[in-house]
Amino acid sequence: MALFTPQEALDYHRLPKAGKLEVVPTKPCRSQKDLSMAYSPGVAQACLAIAKDPALAADYTGRANLVAVVSNGTAVLGLGNIGPLAGKPVMEGKGVLFKNFADVDVYDICLDCADPEQLIRIVEALEPTFGGINLEDIKAPECFHIEDTLKKNMRIPVFHDDQHGTAIISGAALLNACELTGRSTANVKIVFTGAGAAGIACAKFYLLLGVPRENIYMFDRKGLIYKGREDLPPHKAEFAQARNEGDLAACLKGADMFLGLSGKGLVSQEMVRSMNPSPIIFAMANPDPEIGYDDAMAAAPDAVMGTGRSDFPNQINNVSGFPYIFRGALDVGAVNINEEMKLAAARALAALAKEPVPEGVLKAYGVDRLEFGKGYVIPKPLDPRILTTVTPAVAKAAMESGVATRPIKDLAVYPGALERRMQAAQTRIGPFVDAVARLR
Repeated sequence: MALFTPQEALDYHRLPKAGKLEVVPTKPCRSQKDLSMAYSPGVAQACLAIAKDPALAADYTGRANLVAVVSNGTAVLGLGNIGPLAGKPVMEGKGVLFKNFADVDVYDICLDCADPEQLIRIVEALEPTFGGINLEDIKAPECFHIEDTLKKNMRIPVFHDDQHGTAIISGAALLNACELTGRSTANVKIVFTGAGAAGIACAKFYLLLGVPRENIYMFDRKGLIYKGREDLPPHKAEFAQARNEGDLAACLKGADMFLGLSGKGLVSQEMVRSMNPSPIIFAMANPDPEIGYDDAMAAAPDAVMGTGRSDFPNQINNVSGFPYIFRGALDVGAVNINEEMKLAAARALAALAKEPVPEGVLKAYGVDRLEFGKGYVIPKPLDPRILTTVTPAVAKAAMESGVATRPIKDLAVYPGALERRMQAAQTRIGPFVDAVARLR
């Protein structure tokens, strides 16, 4: 059952003020003294200090807490290449999530730029303004080159969430699903549908989790990716099977896991029944998965089933990752988000699912209990403890891997500081949002 009508969604974006974000000053400007400190001549003191020591930009500007959500609109959600203007509501929405879940400020940068090299040059030129770059809804294969180049050339975190967010969250679910079904990542056979940005990133991340490359069977629109198939780009060829093992039904026979990042209805109940006992099925096409939750569970009642939807168990949602990963990276002044930080995020998220679930989370989802098991292998996206588990894990990994420029002196007190930060942010933001809502 839909939670809202199309008109309600449009009104949400339009009323009482167009859009979902607004820039609000944090310093007073009520007197001549305020004005002279905010701008000329007082602002010169901050400018001169930063010119002498660039690291002071973190003290005298908002840069260290400011992320650019950058898109050219070539792969927007499930809508495809609708362009940067039509994609802008998504980028604004990303800003809302960053702020509400981790107190990260965002400017959305929607670029009318299909040329990857030009986009790279534009984003590189933004480095003095931003403490991090969240690439969003940029189509494959260009997204791989864009992110790799920016990471190489910039000294701030660059993170393509369509790739790594999905990989990290589903990776956490994979770790727990393997534990619950008595498997090891070293011997699972995984069948993928979808070889775009998210599919390739998930496959690469699963290698880090111990899945053998030869155990990954990846399908794109043309079928199984295998050596000898014509016109395979490098990012797909990396996961080519030695030979053509057949169609999706053939490859799912005896498989341990299915990962869907493709489209509706590609997997049948018969295919599910042909998989190994207690199959792991993450069908994440939105809004309609590759096989529906009820159909999959009817075919294999012992399955660990997850989707991208909030109305079924085991929602694999990127909001459980990117706000907290950036929060940790920004707080230690990380120069990038590396593999160690991504692994730390996935393992922390997996571990959190084994902890008792607070009453507030149960109430938010209208359930009486949630316990670690096949119906709960990953924390709910609205669980506030993700902030105090994933974020410190990311910050610690950044420090230990040598990419932090502002290490946190005492990580033991960091979770409490994060809680206080979010309480303060909610105290500021809540009345403002409520006041705007009253304008309707």
